[in-house]
Amino acid sequence: MLRLSLISLILAFSASANAEDFDYNFLTLGYGSVDFDDFGADGNGFTLGGSYAMTDSYNAFFDYSAASLDAGIDSTRWGAGFGYHRALSDQVDLVAELSYEYVELDIPQAGSFDDSGLGLAVGVRFAQSDKLELNAGINYVDYGDGGDDTGFELGALYSINDAYSVGLSGEWSDTISMYTLSGRFHFGK
Repeated sequence: MLRLSLISLILAFSASANAEDFDYNFLTLGYGSVDFDDFGADGNGFTLGGSYAMTDSYNAFFDYSAASLDAGIDSTRWGAGFGYHRALSDQVDLVAELSYEYVELDIPQAGSFDDSGLGLAVGVRFAQSDKLELNAGINYVDYGDGGDDTGFELGALYSINDAYSVGLSGEWSDTISMYTLSGRFHFGK
């Protein structure tokens, strides 16, 4: 129901923008803060991600993040997969992604804990104007024996020029809250 409401709201405002096609060829570097809700540890780290358009509708992507948390805990998370995108209008793309996800926590005097699983995400990209893109999505990861995780993310990208954008995003899931400031290099426009 939330997804349907979100898509309806974005479509209602889509007449106010006139943007070109969305770019699925990019590299992103970011810095942010993360809070692990389950055990009250928080910290800062960096993110690296990218996407490559294989066809007009399909792309391959990856993302990586590493953070140093309270009490010397280190967190690493990465994912890679394939995405499908379809224009719902000139201003809105529907995006669906399937990925392999991996997460690892290194805890001093307790050892290293890791898990992996399959992820599924659905979202929208909305061109508010030629310079501003808003995005929202829902994601789910099944870690098998380690349980599952459902999250929601919101973000905005401001295009400085055809090659560079800056962004701000937030992600909230069952286990973490994360806020990231990023820069994006577009290599496919």
